[in-house]
Amino acid sequence: MTLLQRLFHIPLFVPVQTLALASGPASLILARVGRTLDRMTPQLSAPSTPKERQAKGHIALVGAGPGAADLLTLRAVKRLQQADVIFYDRLVDPEVLELARPGTEMVFVGKHVGAHSWPQEKINRVIVTEALKGRRVVRLKSGDPGIFGRASEEMEAADEAGIPVELVPGITAASAAGAALGRSLTSRGVANALVLTTGTGCASDPFPDCTRLSGPGTTTAFYMSVRQARRLADQLMQKGLPADSPVDIAVEVSKPGERHFAATVGSLADVIAACHITGCAILLVTWPEGGVPTVQSQTAAGQTAEGPKAVTAV
Repeated sequence: MTLLQRLFHIPLFVPVQTLALASGPASLILARVGRTLDRMTPQLSAPSTPKERQAKGHIALVGAGPGAADLLTLRAVKRLQQADVIFYDRLVDPEVLELARPGTEMVFVGKHVGAHSWPQEKINRVIVTEALKGRRVVRLKSGDPGIFGRASEEMEAADEAGIPVELVPGITAASAAGAALGRSLTSRGVANALVLTTGTGCASDPFPDCTRLSGPGTTTAFYMSVRQARRLADQLMQKGLPADSPVDIAVEVSKPGERHFAATVGSLADVIAACHITGCAILLVTWPEGGVPTVQSQTAAGQTAEGPKAVTAV
């Protein structure tokens, strides 16, 4: 049984008529998935000839979502199975790569903070080079490629070379973190605005002012900000957010090693250090409209969950 079959809990090519024999809302969902996969099958399974590749050469920037393979969109799965070559990031889960068809070339182009063996200019160059050969190129990025994924630079490189380029959205880590915590990122009368920002900048602006849009009535999701936690906390308190305001820390969201931690703005940096949080994490801070912080999540409320997603309140 393939990963795709396991994700949907059905044989890959079950006829729609068979699914229709079931009853209830679930059968309607299964039937719809079945019809979609049936439409996709001829394009996905047929290998491309050299002539066809020359006609179809293009680049797709595909969002792999936060980690779990079953959080990919159907379009993302389709592009993976159509690809001749996939350039993937460090944070892409291995199960996601299993969705590609057998024989697809896989190229790791991951980056670590402070250690870029694959600088962006090199990535731009190789994906364009492969597409110019007439190959169907997938640039697979964790989360959503249009959110802190440097998609604009790769799209510009493709446009300059005259290569068709497509952006396939994915579930971003902030949305997955909110879902894992059982909370909405926006709430009427509490937070009517959602800010997505990052504490990690570029060489010309290494410490961006990522708190400038935070204020009463907002939830701010800080990406790539673990190392900048103390600076961010100080900035938030200088703007007027009380030190005892709750912060949710979601680590490795939707992955087997997922963990949740509770902190306050004042204790944020110390909690991160004490819990040895160094990996991929999202920091969620809600600043309510009234200016008085309220407990927004199970984590901040001190509740715990069983299993690998256990919540740690500090």
